[in-house]
Amino acid sequence: MTTLSQRETGCLLIADITGYTSYLQSSELEHAQDVLADLLETLVGTLQPVFTLSKLEGDAAFAYAPVGRVSPTLILDTVEAGYFAFRLRLRDIDNATSCQCNACLLIPSLDLKYFVHHGEFVARRIAGNEELTGSDVVVVHRLTKGQAGKQSGFAAYAVYTKKTIESFGMNPDLLGFIPYTEELSDVGEVEVLIQDLGTRWAFETERHRVYVTEEEAVFSVTWPLPVSPEVAWEYMTSPEKRAQWNQSITSFEPQTPGRLGVGSVNHCMHGDEVVVEHVADWRPFTYFTLEYPMTHLGEGEYWRHTYEFGETDGEATMTLRFSFPTPGVRAWWEQESGSFLADLEENGTHLFELWESLEPAQA
Repeated sequence: MTTLSQRETGCLLIADITGYTSYLQSSELEHAQDVLADLLETLVGTLQPVFTLSKLEGDAAFAYAPVGRVSPTLILDTVEAGYFAFRLRLRDIDNATSCQCNACLLIPSLDLKYFVHHGEFVARRIAGNEELTGSDVVVVHRLTKGQAGKQSGFAAYAVYTKKTIESFGMNPDLLGFIPYTEELSDVGEVEVLIQDLGTRWAFETERHRVYVTEEEAVFSVTWPLPVSPEVAWEYMTSPEKRAQWNQSITSFEPQTPGRLGVGSVNHCMHGDEVVVEHVADWRPFTYFTLEYPMTHLGEGEYWRHTYEFGETDGEATMTLRFSFPTPGVRAWWEQESGSFLADLEENGTHLFELWESLEPAQA
């Protein structure tokens, strides 16, 4: 047995498919296993590279992220993006099959739950495989057998230990999380907060999208990414990381508490100038849209930016599009586009130099 690393502190996460045992018992084994493999592949794809997959545990994926790799928003975005991708994949599988076997008919009965805990662990090589060990690893696994989900009544949910919430400075009241105390064998009492993922999914599928299309864009540019879309997303949305590459930002002050998302308002200080920024749409790791009021040009004047993350010919890309819904901003752009695009190019150079300097594990 060889130690791979010293004791680490980080975020431990388990994504567990709900209802799979009863689904398996009522389904044809070969088809059921194919469905499980497909869904697990989808889940693992949403966890990486923010989290590192430790191993698959039957119908669950166990992953971890060292403390310096994740932020509160990134943890919540990873969970929600994973759940949304899972639900979309369930829908796609269901819609794509005309098979009348139980394994296919019962696909809509499956759901997903997450368990997230902040703590210490050691990675060891045991029988040729990496294993995470430590009391906090035990805690996150015990949570999967707890009663939080049943007590909440949620079909799909995420359970965060209070230690995680406090360690990352999250406000559970603002997030709408429900408190509960688990009584876990061999562990004792563990205070947790429960998030209703079903409600988040309903909101996601029903709310209006704010998105600049290629046809609407007055300006559009696409860059190949030297990092993953998840890493690029963090550098484009995190206040701390934006200040690392945007040379004109002297300070960044969130005006709305809690995680970044739709409705967030930020004040970006560019020297003595205050730029007000509204988050109009927020689809983690796919796209986000920002709106900037231009009140000095007249009442109701604003412009809109969409940053979209995707793939072209197997290569990760980021696309920026501007639209100008109001006449004053269109006129302003005709006069000021040259200097603005020069600043955009300079900041883009800093950003890509920063990305290219990252260690492979960070990218």
